[in-house]
Amino acid sequence: MLDVGPSELLLIVIVAVIAIGPKELPGALRAAGRWIGQMRRMSAHFRNGFDAMIREAEMKDLEEKWEAQNAKIMREHPADAPPEAEPTGAYPSPPSPSASSPAPPPAAAEAKVVTVDNPEEYRDMPVPGDKAAEQ
Repeated sequence: MLDVGPSELLLIVIVAVIAIGPKELPGALRAAGRWIGQMRRMSAHFRNGFDAMIREAEMKDLEEKWEAQNAKIMREHPADAPPEAEPTGAYPSPPSPSASSPAPPPAAAEAKVVTVDNPEEYRDMPVPGDKAAEQ
């Protein structure tokens, strides 16, 4: 902005004391301070209005991008299509429960049922297939 060094500032003060006089200098400085304050307020008001216009323009651009992306997604995934036909591009669909894990052998299932039905009687007996009992 203004590059005023100490020597220039001293020269301005000396000229002001000579031109205005030491008696009226405080009033003149007060008036100059008010003018500077008004200029700063006007500058801040202008800057805030300009920033608001920029934000509105950016929001408009973002809304247009989001609308375009939404339209693209809606074209790729129509609302009336069955769910299995939709290409999501995300994780693959989980396998069916019957194919993912086979049923436990009948002996292990019976042993677990016995321990659940009679916990006191079979507390110390190991259960086949139980990892905690094997350790």
